[in-house]
Amino acid sequence: MSALLEVQGLVKRFPAGGPVWRRRYVHAVSDVDLSIGRGQTLGLVGESGSGKTTVGRCILGLYRPDEGLVRFDGRDVAGLRGSTLAEFRRRVQPVFQDPYGSLDPRWTVGRSVQESLEAHRIGSVQDRRDRVRELFATVGLDPALGDRHPRNLSGGQRQRVGIAAALASEPELIIADEPVSALDVSVQAQIINLLQRLGRDLGLAVLFISHDLGVVEHVSSEVAVMYLGRVVETGPTAAILRAPEHPYTRALVEAIPHPDPSRRFRHASLAGEIPSPVDPPSGCAFHPRCPIAQASCRIQVPELEPVGEDHLAACPVVARVTTRPTT
Repeated sequence: MSALLEVQGLVKRFPAGGPVWRRRYVHAVSDVDLSIGRGQTLGLVGESGSGKTTVGRCILGLYRPDEGLVRFDGRDVAGLRGSTLAEFRRRVQPVFQDPYGSLDPRWTVGRSVQESLEAHRIGSVQDRRDRVRELFATVGLDPALGDRHPRNLSGGQRQRVGIAAALASEPELIIADEPVSALDVSVQAQIINLLQRLGRDLGLAVLFISHDLGVVEHVSSEVAVMYLGRVVETGPTAAILRAPEHPYTRALVEAIPHPDPSRRFRHASLAGEIPSPVDPPSGCAFHPRCPIAQASCRIQVPELEPVGEDHLAACPVVARVTTRPTT
């Protein structure tokens, strides 16, 4: 069965100022490949500035790729126009990081969700009102809250409203960009459980974008790890958490709080900040921060190579990394 979403060779750059003959660019995304099957949740993980949000915006059609393709159900998203673009927007919906910013403060939250139905011309006026109540119940909200304004709801309640609005058009793919990072830990767990349930019950495909591998661990069956615009490791979530191959992924796994010290890695220290995407390092972009970098890492850009079943990593010295977690 073909993938619902395919991203191939995605490249996105943004002008960073300067004269035309010497213009510099932010290299936000460089040669990214991803795929998501129907009903699958893929976690896209990386530090701030890794390019993961730009990938999500390219998928949504908010940014046009400079190179590469984004295909949804076999169609190039960049080439959609008119009714086919409207259909794409119905079938692919975002859930944003800041639920307050995505809701009109002048409207009740019920009105905001109903607007999603009106935008896609779904149902009659009464049908839409009934659907809003149904959606509130689906995301675990009392339908009576629909008469409140966003300022009168908690952060978790507002995020549930945002998810209800995304579900209004009965989408097949959700792009969830840091949907729990602005919430308290206890509320994060509630939203994660909600997304898991919706994915299972509704058969939704989800791209779950996060800087926190510990959060993604509980949501996704597959993970793609990004660093400075590139995917450096991808594979089944369980395999990556058990035996991360790329040194950057190892550092992310090490950062996950865990009560068992035997699951910590000896080579996971990560110093410094992510380099500027305007002037990325030569060769492997991670080499300035990598604890096992060698001279060759400064020259050659590594490709993703198989390191296990459905498990790829972009590290030329990965075979020499022998430390594994004790289970």
